[in-house]
Amino acid sequence: MFRVLFHSPRIAPNTGNAIRMVAGTGAELHLVEPLGFDLSEPKLRRAGLDYHDLASVTVHASLPAAWRALMPARVFAFTARAQTSFTDIAYRPGDVLMFGPEPTGLDQQTLADPHISAQVRIPMLAGRRSMNLSNAAAVAAYEAWRQQGFAGAG
Repeated sequence: MFRVLFHSPRIAPNTGNAIRMVAGTGAELHLVEPLGFDLSEPKLRRAGLDYHDLASVTVHASLPAAWRALMPARVFAFTARAQTSFTDIAYRPGDVLMFGPEPTGLDQQTLADPHISAQVRIPMLAGRRSMNLSNAAAVAAYEAWRQQGFAGAG
């Protein structure tokens, strides 16, 4: 299965929605500190509802700590500045789908990290800045899962 990584997420309901999404797909969610909220925050718990026990969520103290836990893996950094569409990637089990904090996305230093295999984007109409974090993660996760034949789906 694939892994979703949120680097320094700021908005609790987005992470709550992602918890629900990974519970439904069998993916893993990796959160890199600092987080903009406490994991026990009511807004996060409400968004995740009763899915917390069904989801694989790991918090890493830093990006280097996340790399130590996740490598070796291919890492696809999602950014509106990329030229390659996320649908042009042939996803494999173990791949990491990486997203940056709201509202800035991944910064240039992070995008230059040698662990990142490629930068990809989700196409949008011209003049639009970005998608909501949890929506973008769901779009990407379902494409990766679709390519894997919706493994484990009932």
